[in-house]
Amino acid sequence: MNSVFKQFLRLPSNFETFRRFYTPRRALLYVPGDDVKKITKTESLDVDCVAMDCEDGVAINKKDVARETIRGILDKGKPNKSRKYDWGVRANSIDSGLCEEDLKSLLTAKNLPDTVLLPKVQNCDEIKWFSDKVSSIISGNNSVNLIIYIETAMSFINLPSICKTAVDLSKNSKFRPCALVYGGDDFVASIGAIKTEENTETLYARQKLVLVAKAYNLQAIDMVYIKYKDLEGLKKQSEQGLHMGFTGKQVIHPGQVPVVQNAFLPTSSQVEWAQGLLKSFKEHQKTGKGAFTYRGSMIDMPTMKQAQNIIEIVNLAQK
Repeated sequence: MNSVFKQFLRLPSNFETFRRFYTPRRALLYVPGDDVKKITKTESLDVDCVAMDCEDGVAINKKDVARETIRGILDKGKPNKSRKYDWGVRANSIDSGLCEEDLKSLLTAKNLPDTVLLPKVQNCDEIKWFSDKVSSIISGNNSVNLIIYIETAMSFINLPSICKTAVDLSKNSKFRPCALVYGGDDFVASIGAIKTEENTETLYARQKLVLVAKAYNLQAIDMVYIKYKDLEGLKKQSEQGLHMGFTGKQVIHPGQVPVVQNAFLPTSSQVEWAQGLLKSFKEHQKTGKGAFTYRGSMIDMPTMKQAQNIIEIVNLAQK
């Protein structure tokens, strides 16, 4: 049997790990941290990722209120839902001078958030700073996921080293890097570009973020679509992001959630293709003769993984 497919036969244990730790983040919904009513409303929403916000969604004179409010929510514990979802907090950026107080307040609550979202990361030193802080603040064997925001020209220059540092430090720290977020508006402002409907000014940055994210096995989350009532435009931009390799999208209104989450689900034809490929491979295993082909195409290891990932994402999203 082809050595590539002998490798695939050993993959189930890896995919069991994938099932346990992979959380879909098709829609990442921001909720102002100082608004208890809006945070409580998310408990009834079918959304992959909730980010209780201390940063852009909160006025500078309300930062303390946001910390206290989110800490109170964390103390009560993660609300139960019928399926897996991500329960996160977005801190202020490190260079704002507010991040340390955010972490001290939120990561000493009775219950940890699943994920910390860290905005405007500029370089490796900020990842090292974050690693040191969470390791000193979080008690016991507990840990959190980390979502890294890439929002400036300097962030993109340093992007590969930021990701490498995060992955390396996570081996002996109390965080696990899981995703990159593209901060579209801040990036456009950073480079002095003019924002257009076609988003041609952001194409290179978005492609680079996807490329580096996938190189380090991280999810890639696309920019906000600010016209929250324009659901057709949202659908179009979501599908564009999906085709580019993004795994999810930031949203700012509950009404955007179903459009985005449907857009980032594999299509019925993709699911049918993946199911058929995996079924054919199992049948091919019984004979072990010749190269493995499916629907007239030679199938390699990356294609097998792609098929398995499609099925896993659908299963996890349904749960």
